[in-house]
Amino acid sequence: MMRTLEALLVIIILGSAYFGVSSLISLPSPSQASPTDLDRLALTTLQELDSRYDLSSAAFQTNNPTLWGDLQIALAASLPANIVYNLTIYNVNSGLNAPSLYTPVASFSNAASLGVGSEASSYLVASSNVTYVTTPQMISAGGTPITLYILDCSDTAGWWITGYTPSSLAQEVYSLLSPYFKTTVMVQNTNQLGQLLDGHSLQGEPINNAIIINTCGEAVPIPSAFGQSGVNSTQGYDSGHGSYAEYDYTLGKMTEFYNWTWVSIVGYPFYYVTNTGFLTASNVQNGWGIYGMNAVQSPGLNAFLEGLNNQAYYYNNTWIAGQPQGVVYLTSQAQSLCNYYGLYPSPYQTSTRALPATILNDYNLVVATGIFNMANDVSGHNLGLVNAGAVYRHWTSNVNGVKSNFKGGFFALGMTRIPDIRLTALGILCNYQPVRYSSLYSAQASNRLVVLQLGTVGGG
Repeated sequence: MMRTLEALLVIIILGSAYFGVSSLISLPSPSQASPTDLDRLALTTLQELDSRYDLSSAAFQTNNPTLWGDLQIALAASLPANIVYNLTIYNVNSGLNAPSLYTPVASFSNAASLGVGSEASSYLVASSNVTYVTTPQMISAGGTPITLYILDCSDTAGWWITGYTPSSLAQEVYSLLSPYFKTTVMVQNTNQLGQLLDGHSLQGEPINNAIIINTCGEAVPIPSAFGQSGVNSTQGYDSGHGSYAEYDYTLGKMTEFYNWTWVSIVGYPFYYVTNTGFLTASNVQNGWGIYGMNAVQSPGLNAFLEGLNNQAYYYNNTWIAGQPQGVVYLTSQAQSLCNYYGLYPSPYQTSTRALPATILNDYNLVVATGIFNMANDVSGHNLGLVNAGAVYRHWTSNVNGVKSNFKGGFFALGMTRIPDIRLTALGILCNYQPVRYSSLYSAQASNRLVVLQLGTVGGG
């Protein structure tokens, strides 16, 4: 009985002490225990309002009641019901004579006062009058701007350019590359190409060191003068083999002589010749029903490389195009320069016409710029390492392993069927790497500062 009374007495004493101490303790309100981060809420609200540039647009059109009203509605809908706010637009002043850095332009609020516990965040917006432009450096050789020729021959046909025409590809590559050249010439027909091969300019432009882009795919435009009955037939037609491989040999010779860079945009280079004007016989077609085109096949590329290397012409029908295993990937350098030049082809491609590394020794070439990583050939031709896309330079001097005195170049993209002309532009830009000079043009009062101040209802 005595122990029970002692236990009750202890309980009464402890309970009295607890209630006594509790009455002296002042617990924080729920808002104090877990306060709203008002400045962060203000910033994220401004960012959300400008996610589609609606805030930027309204900030520069405060006299537009529709835009200004929509902004007020959107802001109210973005905040909790217990939040009061004030949004003010300031003009950002520039110049030495500006009276102040910021000048208020317009504002709105949903309360007469935000209390002493309010917080604010600011957000800078730019008007559409701000223009960012770049001025490309002109591609040159030895300090002299070079000419870009684009073969847009109306009297030719294309092959392995599925979904495109030579003319459409010519227009596209013109838009991508012409800003980097002082002179860009569209070669309109094979007669003009013949004039160029004879060493005559078309518009008074320099022809040495030029780049020539063939937009006909695996086919190469051939002037009638180099045809079987033409005045230059001995430089265009191999009568002993009934082949136009000798014309490709002449192209190689001219490429070396004038230090040109010949560009093949897709497939097996120099596989056909095309001229819809004189290759008109009913039996003259590429084997797939495309008339005005004659098949040269593998001897065409071999003959071009012989001419580029200044060798004697030899009819060589060895197949020298391989197929890398799987897909091929852009080199790290090419991917990096995609961002710099604003060209974004797929970083991986399918190639079945990649050139073997053996051509480097066979024809005195070096890889000046590799666009794709090299891979092993799985075509069955046992070509070893093959390159799906590279700019090759032909050297004429080799002293103790140091190759120099380059004369002539060749850019081959061994992609399958559908050309991505952006790869052509990327390869040329990767090789020459012209600088892009940036400039920012701004109109007066082109920036405004938006300040959003937030408080809580009953915040004091």
